[in-house]
Amino acid sequence: MILRARTILPVSRPPVENGAVVVSGNEIRAAGPWPDLPGREAEKVLDLGEVILLPGLVNAHCHLDYTDMAGEFLPPESFTDWIKLITAAKGGWTYTDFAQSWLNGAQMLVRNGATTVADFENVPELLPEVWSATPLRVFSFLEMTGVKSRRNPLAILDAAVEKISSLGKSSRNAAGLGPHAPYSTAPELLRLTAETARQRGWRLATHVAESAEESEMFQNARGAMFDWLARNQRDNSDCGLGSPVAHLARDQMLGENLMAIHANLLAPGDAELLGRHRVHVVHCPRSHDYFSHPPFPRRQLAAAGVNLCLGTDSLSTVRKVKRQKLELNLFEEMRRFAAADKTVSPVEILRMATVNGAKALGMAGQIGEIAENAFADLIAIPFTGKSADIYDAVLHHASTVSASMIDGQWAIAP
Repeated sequence: MILRARTILPVSRPPVENGAVVVSGNEIRAAGPWPDLPGREAEKVLDLGEVILLPGLVNAHCHLDYTDMAGEFLPPESFTDWIKLITAAKGGWTYTDFAQSWLNGAQMLVRNGATTVADFENVPELLPEVWSATPLRVFSFLEMTGVKSRRNPLAILDAAVEKISSLGKSSRNAAGLGPHAPYSTAPELLRLTAETARQRGWRLATHVAESAEESEMFQNARGAMFDWLARNQRDNSDCGLGSPVAHLARDQMLGENLMAIHANLLAPGDAELLGRHRVHVVHCPRSHDYFSHPPFPRRQLAAAGVNLCLGTDSLSTVRKVKRQKLELNLFEEMRRFAAADKTVSPVEILRMATVNGAKALGMAGQIGEIAENAFADLIAIPFTGKSADIYDAVLHHASTVSASMIDGQWAIAP
């Protein structure tokens, strides 16, 4: 079919007024000005009217499992205190609780314009059933820890590899490895995971340099996190040797297949190290605000050539304002980022939520843009303003999307 719209915003190219997109199966066959499209008379045409038609948003980091923990925790005094809170909360949940929470989060993302999500999966038993319960394109990173359980690193990795292998081939979904963070995984597990991912061509994701306490732990071998983990019998002999990013480098984790989540507090040379290894960094603005972290080092990372993406993180780390209903929503993340960093343009923010996320997931040219041979992952939002204001209009869109197509099928019919 052909989808017409007042404006098409391909992201990878300038906006097109009076545009149209030709969809064939689950792919985009052509896109451009309506008068220039060949064979218009032979195709079914659907005029979406006064809307911006743009690629579906790519949420580069989420914890769907924790959606129903929204508003449960006030911002803690310390990051270590928060780890204790969420660990205790998870201990009281059942499989059904996690499944319902996952599905609720997926529904939020669809109605708020995401068509792809990179999800950290704490409960791998949910897969693949939850995949089939959402139209989303899902990348599930299987979370691996091991400090408190004191399980053998190779056994932890083998279980994750076995799970991923059991999922089989999927046209819309994929799984990768997610060693949780340097402080919660042994160096041996990081090294084994990195080697396995390289051999199998899998994507990796890990939380790193998220808090001041993590930096204090690795750089100076002291602090609240260091002491708490020592009491939990973590072998802290890997601390005092440099920053958390340098720690990942020592364990061969850095590479083009790695998504480094947060990277909020960087030591000198960290940005250049990430850029040199072509690591992708995912920033989660509302979570960043929840913990009152120092300003995100966007300019430092961008100057080093790092591909920067946006994610929602989980709703357990979003501030609740009065009676506001909390939602997983990349438009909200874009607005929060714009408010926190006045030097970044709406154009670049939108790229962080689309093409940059696609690149991080190894799907450049396939998702996050309207282009020939890309997947037909499209959303529409109402637009009656001036053409010059189109990027601002996207940034300030504050309701559910008026239409969503994922893999050539309507997730939200117009």
